[in-house]
Amino acid sequence: MELGYTLMTEQSGPRELVRYAARAEEVGFDFLVSSDHYFPWLASQGHSPYAWSMLGAVSQVTSRVGLMTFVTCPTRRYHPAVVAQKAATMGVLSEGRFTLGLGSGENLNEHVVGPWPAAKVRQDMLVEAIEIISPLLAGETVNFDGQHFEVHEAKLWDLPEDRLPIAAAISGPRGIERFATMVDDMVAVVPDAELLDTWDRERGGSSGRKIGQLPVCWAPSEQEAVELAHDQFRWSGSGWSVNAELPGPAAFAEATSSVRPEDVAETIACGPDLEKIAAQVKQYAEAGFTDLALVQVGDQYQEEFLDLAATELLPLLRG
Repeated sequence: MELGYTLMTEQSGPRELVRYAARAEEVGFDFLVSSDHYFPWLASQGHSPYAWSMLGAVSQVTSRVGLMTFVTCPTRRYHPAVVAQKAATMGVLSEGRFTLGLGSGENLNEHVVGPWPAAKVRQDMLVEAIEIISPLLAGETVNFDGQHFEVHEAKLWDLPEDRLPIAAAISGPRGIERFATMVDDMVAVVPDAELLDTWDRERGGSSGRKIGQLPVCWAPSEQEAVELAHDQFRWSGSGWSVNAELPGPAAFAEATSSVRPEDVAETIACGPDLEKIAAQVKQYAEAGFTDLALVQVGDQYQEEFLDLAATELLPLLRG
């Protein structure tokens, strides 16, 4: 299983994220993924720079690691034809190291440009978006008249040498049925082997990457780590069906007001004990994930976490 590092745009500024990316490659991570938000989930996180500008800079301070959006919504803030252009440019800048991760989005980020559609409509929009993006990335001239998007005589003039892969975020059988045969790779955030098996059956056999993500919170003491995870990441246990609908940081704060620090500690490995992290990583490996991106919660200990990854954590996980 390839091990990645997450550039969390909600908890760090753009200059810091570029520095962390360079260090993550140096210490031995295999790939980097970036969130793509307009807001942080909680005001205490304090950041939300433009992910694509940051990724462009990251492509120039790294040379080996894969890069990926985890994930971009190509239906509301961005028109899919523009997402294709951005992705192709990233493919060129990174010399073929970029994967376009797509998802149906969250109200948190997309409501800034208009009403938030119902879940079925969002999935219909994502289908149309992929139908536009995929041929553009293949170098085709695209004319498209759909229910949600129109594209006329679109063509990308700067493409990477090899076709850029597309991944789709899924959370259940309905998403798998709609997207498994449209994209190359799968994104999921729970270590559910049945989810991966269903994906492979829909595709007619095992193929592509299965890319997961796991939040962890390293700190010098367990108590400090639990407090930090509660402050920054208590929203993560609410589930996608809830998180996708909340409109802003204040709503996330209200929705998580009853979540206790001990509740967060039950799902996120907190503290200096690396074996706790390894036990959770093992769940993803056993479920069949080919790639797993770690999230170090909070900005405070990113440097220490990356140093620890070089000397202890990555050797432990790979061993």
